[in-house]
Amino acid sequence: MSNVKDHYPAKGRVIIHLDMNAFYCSVHEAEQPEYYKDKPTAVSGSVEQRKGIIVTCSYAARRRGVKTGMAVNQAVKRCPELLLIKPDFNLYRKYSHGFMAIARQFTPLVEPVSIDECYMDITGSKLLGTPLEIAESLQRRILSEWQLPCSIGLAPNKLLAKMASDMKKPMGLTVLRLRDVPQLLWDKPCGTLFGIGGKTAEKLEKLNIHTIGQLAAADESMLIKQFGVTGAWMKSAAHGIDHSPVNPNRERSKSIGHTTTLPSDVTEQEEVFRVLLNLSDQTGRRLRRQKLVAKAVQITIRRPDMTTITRSHTLGTATQSTEEINREARKLFLKHWKLGDPIRLLGVTLQNLAPLEESALQLDLFSYEQQPKKEALTKAMDRLRDRFGEDAVLTAGMLGDDPSTLIRNKRIRGTSLQKDDSLLYIDE
Repeated sequence: MSNVKDHYPAKGRVIIHLDMNAFYCSVHEAEQPEYYKDKPTAVSGSVEQRKGIIVTCSYAARRRGVKTGMAVNQAVKRCPELLLIKPDFNLYRKYSHGFMAIARQFTPLVEPVSIDECYMDITGSKLLGTPLEIAESLQRRILSEWQLPCSIGLAPNKLLAKMASDMKKPMGLTVLRLRDVPQLLWDKPCGTLFGIGGKTAEKLEKLNIHTIGQLAAADESMLIKQFGVTGAWMKSAAHGIDHSPVNPNRERSKSIGHTTTLPSDVTEQEEVFRVLLNLSDQTGRRLRRQKLVAKAVQITIRRPDMTTITRSHTLGTATQSTEEINREARKLFLKHWKLGDPIRLLGVTLQNLAPLEESALQLDLFSYEQQPKKEALTKAMDRLRDRFGEDAVLTAGMLGDDPSTLIRNKRIRGTSLQKDDSLLYIDE
């Protein structure tokens, strides 16, 4: 046993980042290997119309030039034999629960960060073997019991574990120690450091900071002046330092939202309003289901060139009302978007959430007589939809053939970016 203990630090932690490989496609391959094993496959929102985008694709498809986020028609041109699969989120959740359950057999300290990845703190798992033995056993069992390939990063903290799991895919197992950081990371672009987005990387470029090594050597006071407290974090991260713990207790949802990519660019206000209504309808439904209220509404709009804007408005009083959510979303759109400009993606997100029982919903001064009737009608409609399905009660304004109408289907709505319970369901 003393030999095993020698593989664990006297101080500090041992962290695993577990990341499924091409998760959605791997799930379908595990379910139906006779159809999909080793074939170029892709999960996409609109299989029949061959519109929309590639949500994820198998490694066989990637080798033929198909990429996540690519338009389906473009992907099919690159790979004519590409097999398009309808998404099934009930199935993905089943497999997600499966591999997470295996992870929890090695440690209770498991923090899910999305449907296909989690962090594990195995510092206290010495009885189960060395860190490397645990990582190998974990990878082997997930492949054996669920037929899912995964990549594993093994490191002293979450940041390095995440960076390590990205280094070799599929079926990689990478150890990244603090002393390895200069050699393995410092020559890479700043944008490859987990937590640094495209805009921050661009700003660093303008400051003549191109690599992680240059970021590690940069003057901290200058970074703080340019980026605030994030500047200090970036310098520490460039040295591989991260003190954030693995938290097995997920917080209550900070936001609930849907974002849907449109099969073709939309320019007409009427079409935009219909999509916003469908998005508002489903975010409102999930808000009420979780017995929450929202104090702010945010919209997301993406242009065909992939530039994205988000705009939000804080409400005077908290709400659960689809009608109010939709009204605010429309107002934000009209205020911040030039009518006629093409739109590739739309989203509605509810923010500043609070439990219903802790929030007194104030009655509108001019509609207090109608409000109880509206709430009773909403509850009745919710009950009907809970029992007979999301399409049981619809308004005429919700009908259409774009992907926003599909988010009412729980099996496939994950092809929109669906944020719920702090989990973002999208496969990278």
